[in-house]
Amino acid sequence: MRITVLAGGIGAARFLRGLLAHLHATVPGAEVTVVGNTGDDITLFGLHVSPDLDTVMYTLGGGIHPDQGWGRADETRAVQDELGAYGEPPDWFALGDKDIATHLVRTRMLREGATLSEATAALCARWQPGVTLLPMTDDPVTTRVDIEDPNGVLRTVHFQEYWVRLHAEPAALKIRFEGAEESRPAPGVLTAIAEADVIVFPPSNPVVSVGAILAVPGIRSAVAAATAPVVGVSPIIGGAPVRGMADKVLAAIGVETSAAAVALHYGPDLLDGWLVDTADAAAAETVAAAGIASRAVPLRMTDVDATAAMAAAALELVRRPEQ
Repeated sequence: MRITVLAGGIGAARFLRGLLAHLHATVPGAEVTVVGNTGDDITLFGLHVSPDLDTVMYTLGGGIHPDQGWGRADETRAVQDELGAYGEPPDWFALGDKDIATHLVRTRMLREGATLSEATAALCARWQPGVTLLPMTDDPVTTRVDIEDPNGVLRTVHFQEYWVRLHAEPAALKIRFEGAEESRPAPGVLTAIAEADVIVFPPSNPVVSVGAILAVPGIRSAVAAATAPVVGVSPIIGGAPVRGMADKVLAAIGVETSAAAVALHYGPDLLDGWLVDTADAAAAETVAAAGIASRAVPLRMTDVDATAAMAAAALELVRRPEQ
């Protein structure tokens, strides 16, 4: 079985950990390809940082900070502290010493002419995440957010500044994927979609994670044209994001923060199946009425076993007789 997952950061990484546990127990030899969001990428202190790619890589490779869900376990921040002592901005995005090593390797490879795909493969050679991890594109795409500052001035900020420094407190007026129109899918992305037996939208932010991936020309149409069924897992439980501030960016595109509304945002052109939490059982009927198979199951990723059961339910929802 070949499974392709369009992934953001923490939620997707934790889902993938459960998916792999389920597959190892039931489908030996299954192959998983992860297409990772790079719209969150940012340059800090001259280093190219790929937060979502690294979160997937560290989580599946056993190096993630277990409580944060991002960054390295047993991390120190001596370099960041010294940069602060020099007055070097920014002071709102923390880079740990171990994490900096990853960014140094990536940045050196990119400066020497390697693509982001090649740099990602080289980093994964150390971590052995158990999946093929591909960036959505090797071209620069930056997620930016239009906001109004406290003085009433309209500003456009990098998504990381909006999310990390501003804690998504200003209303997001518009989300834009700068450079997306000129970008191309990274090598292997379209093939992974076309040859998949199942395509999965994990419980990632539908706007700035999965939405950014779908903004790369050719990816949305490839998913829509795929012969494989596409199943999604709601990132919304009981009218609130499972993690993060997805409600803030959903509002920017005029989508209600609900399990049903997110499914309808993707639509039956993309989705064949959609899991909702048991707290949103009534939403399953709304989703099914739109032509998307839906089922309510527990969606809290409390541990690997619970997440594996969730992944199993997602695959079962769209399973075909020959699979």
